Amino acid sequence: MAIKDTTRKPYIEDNDENIFIGIDLPIRKSEGPEGYFASTSTTIEAVKNNIRNLLQVHEGERLFQPKLGINLRKFTFEQITEESIHSIQNNILDKLKVWLPFVEIRDIKVNQEDTTLKLNIIFNITQDPNTLESVSIEIGE
Repeated sequence: MAIKDTTRKPYIEDNDENIFIGIDLPIRKSEGPEGYFASTSTTIEAVKNNIRNLLQVHEGERLFQPKLGINLRKFTFEQITEESIHSIQNNILDKLKVWLPFVEIRDIKVNQEDTTLKLNIIFNITQDPNTLESVSIEIGE
């Protein structure tokens, strides 16, 4: 019977600085060796950018991907209640399950200051459950 080696991480670690994962946000021209656009060099940086991008895109805004994005801008001028917080959290969880299924959400904090909606998401990658990361964004500045 085969024995699974649990001493190694189940994915490739980002040790090589000459391999780039994705385009860094905000999109800008590169000053380094990664090519024309600035790029992320670690998986976790790429995942953070993907989460930020998913949260900031309005559903229907992306050509050929009308279901990509979350309608968070509609909450910027509304009174935030417990019901709307749960709606936002559930919407985020649903969209992340579809678009980033390898991300496990640990906590979602939603705050409102004037017309700005502030989100803080604590997550980990499924393959590395002991490493927690967070993403913070503001919608409607």
